[in-house]
Amino acid sequence: MLAGALLPLAWMLFYGGAWPAATLALPPTHWHAHEMFLGFGGAVLGGFLLTASKNWVSIRGFHGPVLMALALAWLVERLALAFGALAPPPLVILANLVFWPALVALILWTLIRHRATDSYPDNVYFILALPLFLPAKALMLMPEAAPLGWSMAIALFRLVFLVMLERTLAQFMKNALQVTIPRWPALDHAIKMLALILVFAAWMPKPVAALLALGLALLVLLRTGIWSPHRALRRLDIGIMILGKLGLAGQLLVESYAALAQPNWLGAVPAHAFTFGAIGLIVPAMLVRIAKGHTGRTVTFEPADKLVLWLMIAAFVIRVPMPVLLPDLYRHWLHLAALAWTLGFGLLAWRYLPFLVAPRVDGKEH
Repeated sequence: MLAGALLPLAWMLFYGGAWPAATLALPPTHWHAHEMFLGFGGAVLGGFLLTASKNWVSIRGFHGPVLMALALAWLVERLALAFGALAPPPLVILANLVFWPALVALILWTLIRHRATDSYPDNVYFILALPLFLPAKALMLMPEAAPLGWSMAIALFRLVFLVMLERTLAQFMKNALQVTIPRWPALDHAIKMLALILVFAAWMPKPVAALLALGLALLVLLRTGIWSPHRALRRLDIGIMILGKLGLAGQLLVESYAALAQPNWLGAVPAHAFTFGAIGLIVPAMLVRIAKGHTGRTVTFEPADKLVLWLMIAAFVIRVPMPVLLPDLYRHWLHLAALAWTLGFGLLAWRYLPFLVAPRVDGKEH
């Protein structure tokens, strides 16, 4: 939550010149991409998978000193990249060799060691995908190869979100709306397999990558269409998950178009269609559920929670379509989108950090 609130704000300070970019270990735009995907995204991914994986295999899970050390490694990496130009390069490299390898190792240890009791056979996709975050990170740290790393990171997070939504959205709709959505295993596996293959899209011929992205987008849209989206959209807390799926599919369509047509005006639209349209819409709704459910509270979306979701929807509209429609106001859209995003995650942090640092209200240990 804090990373979601502070990292976009830091980017605006760098972008506007209020904070000298000379302190950064990477070129400014490369730092921004790395920190939003592997800084903020890493915190989200780590929190979700470390929490969920223990439930999938029915064990206690990592806690206490292990998680505190992991959080410290994450913070050290953030500082090393923000002020790396002022530190010896070997120290910066060392700071970047702890958090992600440790996170991947912890999750793989849980999923592989307890594979026999895993309630989700398709966790094999996590087992295959998680190690690929390490070469993606290495590429993102090399200025000349960074675009390859960005492509891998987007595709890896896309796969994670597709697997997560396949499980959670069906459950949410059944519990909240009494809707049993149809499940087509062949469709589900085709979506996950295509998403995994697209991790390597940057090394494919552009027409092949475009065709695969288009195919995945159409499959995601097909599955969304048969999952009663009209019912989900009646409730903001569930409807925003549908909007996130549509944002994910939209990003694939834009990516496919960009690979074929290569229009100059698109710029960073494909990347921000995913970060704002998928991550920005889905993650806050999940954080509310996790923060309440895992602290023993009833999962309900209060007015302040709904305000967060509306802020994130506004951030998406401001950051993705508006700069394309009115490019002369680009800097204004950029600042407004960052403000909406920061307010959304800042409100989440203000509301839920006290829950997360206190004992569960139901007296349970975990």
